[in-house]
Amino acid sequence: MAERIRRSLEGVAVPGIGRGIVAMGLVRGIEMDGSGVKVLLASTALIPGAQRWIADRVREAVEQLDGVDRVEVEYRAAKAKELNRIGRIIAVMSGKGGVGKSLVSGLLAVALKRRGYEVGILDADITGPSIPRMFGVCLPPGGDESGILPVMSGSGIEIISINLMLPAEDTAVMWRGPLIANTIKQFGEDVLWGSLDYLIVDLPPGTADVPLTLMQSFPVTGAVVVFTPQGLVEMIVRKAVNMMADMEQRILGVVENMSYIYIPEIDRKIELFGPSRAEEIARGIGVPLLARIPIDPALAALCDGGRIEEYDGELLSLLGDRLIGELSFEA
Repeated sequence: MAERIRRSLEGVAVPGIGRGIVAMGLVRGIEMDGSGVKVLLASTALIPGAQRWIADRVREAVEQLDGVDRVEVEYRAAKAKELNRIGRIIAVMSGKGGVGKSLVSGLLAVALKRRGYEVGILDADITGPSIPRMFGVCLPPGGDESGILPVMSGSGIEIISINLMLPAEDTAVMWRGPLIANTIKQFGEDVLWGSLDYLIVDLPPGTADVPLTLMQSFPVTGAVVVFTPQGLVEMIVRKAVNMMADMEQRILGVVENMSYIYIPEIDRKIELFGPSRAEEIARGIGVPLLARIPIDPALAALCDGGRIEEYDGELLSLLGDRLIGELSFEA
């Protein structure tokens, strides 16, 4: 009977999110006494109006079951991190800025979502966030002092970013390192992600405060390192790789962005920034090359227009397949 009740609750969605209370980890228990049922829910990140609405929907759903005469709903306090069930956390990092790290984060999230996985993105680039613009989300996160609700993208990817909490998207975040690091910790502890298969973390460039805080505070599964075809690229990549090695973290693979531009009229790939060294660098550091991403005006236009989820190139399948393939070799 308890399993029937739980299944009936899967259709009760959290207002403003669209995911069910079961998927969000809010169902804490089901108690039965004859024909009476008590459903225990977490009140985390739910304002009073949302609590009342959910309680009404829960009663409606459970009262329809045979053998149930009365339904009681009781809320209890719980911390968001106690409710979250995240399968794998993938950090996307780079040794320098401007290499397309956010683009790779977005493409990975879209690729995994299209395979049927539940996916979230934590935009940890506090001073240069771009994930909300790529996904066309602008509403502020919901919640209250007990927790933060992520914003949902069009395809159902959960997103949290400091840019969604600012008065305007071009407001400068002029914070020192400790405050930025504490914000990342807060995102890890206070955001109600619920049950996710993958959480993609878009890190700021370099190997300073935020990457260190993330690796020390989150159970990171591994990292994807992004670079571009430049003369100093190998040294920059090795800095990121060495940081991960020092922290005993795994590199899942590397991605070369802006690798080339394809000219269909002459059926030719032109390497604008010089010959690619992606395969050589990947072999040198002993990790797989996940993809070489071309300069694609169509993809750039989708990102600028907040429509990255509409992208349908072969690149998505390649990234998703290779990442999942690497994760299948986890010890």
